[in-house]
Amino acid sequence: MATIKCPQCGEEIETTGIVTVCPQCGTDLREVMEEVGHARAERMKTIARDDSVTTHEFIVRTRDLRKTYVMGEVEVPALRDIDLDVRRGEYLSIMGPSGSGKSTLFNMIGGLDKPTAGRCFIEEVDMAQLDAFELAWLRCRKIGYIFQTFNLIPVMTALENVTLPMIFAGMGTDEMMDRGRELLELVGLGDRFDHKPYELSGGQQQRVAVARALANAPAIVLADEPTGNLDLQTGKEIIDLLKELNESSGVTVISATHDLKMIDVSDRIVHIRDGGVERIEERADLKLEIGTLGSEHVED
Repeated sequence: MATIKCPQCGEEIETTGIVTVCPQCGTDLREVMEEVGHARAERMKTIARDDSVTTHEFIVRTRDLRKTYVMGEVEVPALRDIDLDVRRGEYLSIMGPSGSGKSTLFNMIGGLDKPTAGRCFIEEVDMAQLDAFELAWLRCRKIGYIFQTFNLIPVMTALENVTLPMIFAGMGTDEMMDRGRELLELVGLGDRFDHKPYELSGGQQQRVAVARALANAPAIVLADEPTGNLDLQTGKEIIDLLKELNESSGVTVISATHDLKMIDVSDRIVHIRDGGVERIEERADLKLEIGTLGSEHVED
């Protein structure tokens, strides 16, 4: 959501799209919209960043990654020998049916769970070699998380939810509050600073979650079904926001999703089935048609 002001009559217009003419006096607003767009693009560049000392092509690598859950005497394999390279600055979507292992892979990459075997590297650092403190430091400063169920703290306001990761990162109070407000304004919630989650719609809660993921200017944003609980229009707005962030700041976005709209903004699509990588496709090679995804039939 952007607010533009007519230079002729002073009318303020809130919009999520493009306004070329003032509805009040008919003044041409194309130059004003251009300035707003340029200012937003410049702000986006500072929201997330990849300030790594390494220039390695891949920001995430997994080798022979396995995860097996033990239930009594039964072993349930969730991941089977996953080898995956994620390029720095790309938008990667992980797709697969329920139970295929995509969320488990997501948790391995994010350091939220440990593999049974194999390795996961973030910035060429083997996460299995990190102790609890080092792993917490990496998660806090390098990775931003967006969850399907939002995971906002219900007793905290939108601003407090967004600034909470900044407290863990040791940011000063003034800087923290300024950045929290800037992030909420960026996702279109400049008038919702003091609202608690129950006072926000599902789409607004997910926007707060996006802002929180960007709190410490991460190099990687992990989004687990970010549009799963949203209506079509709101889901598209979240997808567009993530893509804008990816293009403007160069942050790497990895999304576990069922949403076919996510494919259109992705650079590559990784298909997971039965705990293994079935295939990896470049977006440029995909032809999307109603009812199909590549050579697959898509059912509702």
